[in-house]
Amino acid sequence: MRLNNRPSRLLLASAAMALLAVPAIVRSAPESILPPGFGEPDSPKTPPKPSQPKGGSDFKLPTDILPEDDEPRPSGPRRIAVTGGSVPANPDAKDKDAESEEGEEEVPLLVDLPPSARRSLDNVGVLGFDDGDMGATAFGAADGRYLNNVLRAMNAPVVSRWSSIVLRRALLSKSNTPANVNGADWVAERAWLLLKMGEADSARLLVQSVDTDRFTPRMFEIAMQSALANADPASACPLVEGALVESKEKAWKMERAICSALSGEPSQASAQIDALRDRREVKGVDLLLAEKVVGAGGNSRRSVKIEWDDVPALTVWRYGLATTTAVPIPEPLFKTVGPRVRAWQAKAPLLTFAERQRAADVAAALGVFSGDALVSHYAAMAESDDVQEAQAALADSLRLAFAGKNVGDRLGAMRKLWGAEGLDRYTRYARYIMTARAAAMLPVTDAASEDVDNLIFSMMTGGFDLQAARWAKIAESAGGTVGERAQAILAVGLPRGIPGYDSGDVSGFDGLTPNGSKLLFAGMAGLGRLSAGDIESLAEDLEVPIGRSSPWTRAMDRAMAAGERGTVAVLAAAALQTTDWAKVRPEYFYRAILGLRQVGLDAEARMIAAEAVARS
Repeated sequence: MRLNNRPSRLLLASAAMALLAVPAIVRSAPESILPPGFGEPDSPKTPPKPSQPKGGSDFKLPTDILPEDDEPRPSGPRRIAVTGGSVPANPDAKDKDAESEEGEEEVPLLVDLPPSARRSLDNVGVLGFDDGDMGATAFGAADGRYLNNVLRAMNAPVVSRWSSIVLRRALLSKSNTPANVNGADWVAERAWLLLKMGEADSARLLVQSVDTDRFTPRMFEIAMQSALANADPASACPLVEGALVESKEKAWKMERAICSALSGEPSQASAQIDALRDRREVKGVDLLLAEKVVGAGGNSRRSVKIEWDDVPALTVWRYGLATTTAVPIPEPLFKTVGPRVRAWQAKAPLLTFAERQRAADVAAALGVFSGDALVSHYAAMAESDDVQEAQAALADSLRLAFAGKNVGDRLGAMRKLWGAEGLDRYTRYARYIMTARAAAMLPVTDAASEDVDNLIFSMMTGGFDLQAARWAKIAESAGGTVGERAQAILAVGLPRGIPGYDSGDVSGFDGLTPNGSKLLFAGMAGLGRLSAGDIESLAEDLEVPIGRSSPWTRAMDRAMAAGERGTVAVLAAAALQTTDWAKVRPEYFYRAILGLRQVGLDAEARMIAAEAVARS
């Protein structure tokens, strides 16, 4: 049996979805990772509904718990830049609706819907109960203005795959719209964060949950981002007329030409493209890519060659249109963007399975692909016509891991997958994810004692906690760093931990990095597996300021007390805004694990803690 809590449902939902298609700032004193005044007691429980906040400076999200990062991680979206950055769809630009009183915006009715068919903005989401929905009160009485700004400012993807999975559930849940925020804008911020997490499909589902006549300028921005991330510009066509009224972004003018071509009006599309060129509103590769899509619309004589030599960076516009027309994107350009773009690419329908191998690994490491979905991808890749020799060998090793003639063959195949040289952190993590079910199927044997820590780690990536529990005795007898690491993972990953595993084991285990030992302590403390005295003593010995108070900790405490699963999931993820476990602050990690456990997400908390220990 797998996780005896929501993750079992979550993994099924994750697999189903997969089959669908600023640098951080270091500060010496981490005052807060939330906007000033987040949920402070002087805020009334049911405040009057005000106008949209003026601007955004008063609600800026500090990033002071984040250390310097080691890879490009844009804090805002990549602009759909076409003329040196003057026009693109940038969801981090100041919203036009933030300048106006609520109710003053009106978007032309794009679809004639009877009143009975219109969908309410009071409660928007796409998950059902069996998919892990967190419920209508997931965000409780939290102020929508603050939540919106937390979501907008959050750096994603976060370091923890399991935290990302929990966050996705929170964002997709059928939750009530918080007070003091426009319902469409609330959906837009949820969808935008999903895009930053690499969840293009999920973002599109949310965008499509709002009737087009209710779109705000923010929704138009995110809808464009979503369409491009999914390499599906046609999905934005019903929005063009309304967007041209509400938005000054030239991207919508190019989208109009694309939609004209896709609707069988090549002459009109060509005239619109030519007008943009003549007025020099757009130029370079951005215009050429739009022209390429127009030419693919049928009955067009346009033939466009895309050259990337002088293109400095990949933008969502360039990614979306190039992928739509199967134009290869040079590998160096992917280094100018974060891993989320690879996750988008993992589901691009015009790319072959072999072309998407690297993207599939990244998608799995980020939590966008489940382990089962990753295995299915490799199985399909092995059967494809364009599979390369190295890819075929990799797929064969995976097959042996599941169906080898004996335990030795299966374990040997897993060792080969885990121990391959030259793997980056995403691909290496993906190897453990893809073998999770194979490891869970392996009979317990002393022959695997040298790999018991890796087997347990692999099982935990897929939520196979009870299967991992069968290896507890092997872990205890293995000895050395392997045995200690295996026991540490089990101590935080199993429903009841390991009997007798206490503060002495935590303080005496030196098989982790310095921060890894602190995260093990924080995980054990957050899961309630250490006494109050041991927590105090270890916190002092390890120099973890576990009692430090800040607006973030107070917000988490209030969300815990109110049972707000969605708010807790968001705040927990906010504490993990980095790509390196060595840079996670253990005092915040403790509170994140404690918060998830207190609102009934114990299984998820355990998986995050196990991931932290295994990857540190």
